[in-house]
Amino acid sequence: MTSTSTPPGLARFNDLEERAARAALHEACASTAWVRRLLAARPYATPEGLYAASDAAMAELTPADLAEAMAGHPPIGRPRPGDPTSSREQAGMAGASDALKAEMLELNLAYQDRFGHVFLICATGRTGEQMRDAVKERIGNTPDQEREIVRTELGKINRIRLSRLVEEDA
Repeated sequence: MTSTSTPPGLARFNDLEERAARAALHEACASTAWVRRLLAARPYATPEGLYAASDAAMAELTPADLAEAMAGHPPIGRPRPGDPTSSREQAGMAGASDALKAEMLELNLAYQDRFGHVFLICATGRTGEQMRDAVKERIGNTPDQEREIVRTELGKINRIRLSRLVEEDA
């Protein structure tokens, strides 16, 4: 049992059966290695400890682990049907014009052709125009530069998702 000073959402996460905790973490990030590292470090005394463990696990992901994590993300502007998390995170594209949506689709495809994976950005709080500008800027990166940017963006996404996991009321 976790300490009574542990925030309720975090205590609930710490107390989950391993299978349920694994599933909850997998919802935050599709990397098996990341999930394994965060499970191994339970229980967490504070949300900050969980976020630090997430950052440390993200820093150690191999290119294959990063590819696995990215595979869990739909393209910007095309959240998976029935996926409220991606829809919420990509809300900046929801009200975008048809022209911007078409441009984003074209840019997503060009990016995917260049790098072999979806364009990944922490979309929370960004407008469609900001996401479009980011893909235009990043498409000129080298694969190594882009892999490290993706690692950083995944880390931001994971923190947001983990905060929702441990800070929500039951």
